[in-house]
Amino acid sequence: MIDIKLIRENPEMVKENIKNKFQDHKLVLVDEVIKLDKESRELTVMCDELRNKRNSLSKEIGNLMAKGEKAEAEKIKEEVKEINDKLAENEGREEELKEEIKARMMKIPNIMDKSVPIGKDDSENVENEKFGDPVVPPYEIPYHADILESINGLDKESAGRTSGNGFYYLMGNAARLHEAMLAYARDFMINKGFTYCIPPFMIRSDVVNGVMSFEELEAMMYKIEGEDLYLIGTSEHSMIGKFKGQIVKEEELPICITGYSPCFRKEVGSHGLEERGLYRVHQFEKQEMIVLCKPEDQMDWYNKMWSYTVEFFRSLDVPVRTLECCSGDLADLKVKSCDVEAWSPRQQKYFEVGSCSTLGDAQSRRLSIRAKGDKGNYLVATLNNTVVATPRGLIAVLENNYQEDGSVRIPEVLRPYMGGIDVIKPKK
Repeated sequence: MIDIKLIRENPEMVKENIKNKFQDHKLVLVDEVIKLDKESRELTVMCDELRNKRNSLSKEIGNLMAKGEKAEAEKIKEEVKEINDKLAENEGREEELKEEIKARMMKIPNIMDKSVPIGKDDSENVENEKFGDPVVPPYEIPYHADILESINGLDKESAGRTSGNGFYYLMGNAARLHEAMLAYARDFMINKGFTYCIPPFMIRSDVVNGVMSFEELEAMMYKIEGEDLYLIGTSEHSMIGKFKGQIVKEEELPICITGYSPCFRKEVGSHGLEERGLYRVHQFEKQEMIVLCKPEDQMDWYNKMWSYTVEFFRSLDVPVRTLECCSGDLADLKVKSCDVEAWSPRQQKYFEVGSCSTLGDAQSRRLSIRAKGDKGNYLVATLNNTVVATPRGLIAVLENNYQEDGSVRIPEVLRPYMGGIDVIKPKK
């Protein structure tokens, strides 16, 4: 959510930002906010004047009563009653206006960084840089679900009976490899100076509304029936929510946390071959990183954070690239975002394994997260980035370490987490 002062002082800039995101249907929101805000401020002035008049009359009543002029005092009391009635009416309208303004402000997209490329959708995202050579071996790489089944590592049939489509059982060494990646990711980020965290896996609606846009909410979140709780789609939501309504000391910034959690997503509209396996599922596990920092430091942290994910996957012998998200592919709360994509030798193309974003003060404004500095309190910048999300990370490791004899080589950095196993062989 942007600062309403920006709409008051530079509405055309806000509108141009909306146009660059190809959301022209939201242009009317700016004019509506300006109109409602004007009415709200006029009403506030009127209420202040009524309160001042009431205070003055109340003093006059006291003086009249002291002089024994009760009849005259009663007349003024009637006037005070009229003022109170008018105040109650105006204050009720004030609250209505605040809610109407907030509802519109929540839908107006954040101001994008000037470096964000302009484009309508993800087809116009821009490749930034490649890391590692994207190798296509001289032998065929099977579909990842087939690789897992060859090592007795996947059972979707049973999951279909217990839970339905979009769920799975990981078994044996495949499950162990999955957990090894998460444990390694945990230690990788701790070594980068991040504090490890296991957050709550359910959050209240006020936190949900503070960390994500309405469009994301509808497409992603599972609601707990009969309770004000949602299953988290990523640990970022819960970790940012930890600071809701808090004032942190400036000297404590940056706050760097890496969190583990299961993630639950509706994944509305999933279809196709890749969704038949583990690429897009309703439940997965993830190691995430978040940073709370001074606004002027956010771009430095943004570049550090995506580079950590690149470094992580390169240590697993997985070639990756970074892809700059264009304006039309940028979620409304984001200032700037890039995807980290892993090489798929089977498909001979890259696929998304992580996303890094800076949201400026959008989340901290919604959740009232401030820092206390020498010149007063100010809203912090918030950033988030995926270290690894499994099973997508697992798919990348399986494909890029698959060998001609059907075995899967274990990347060296994962072997200590696998009890020293260096290869997983197919079952005969």
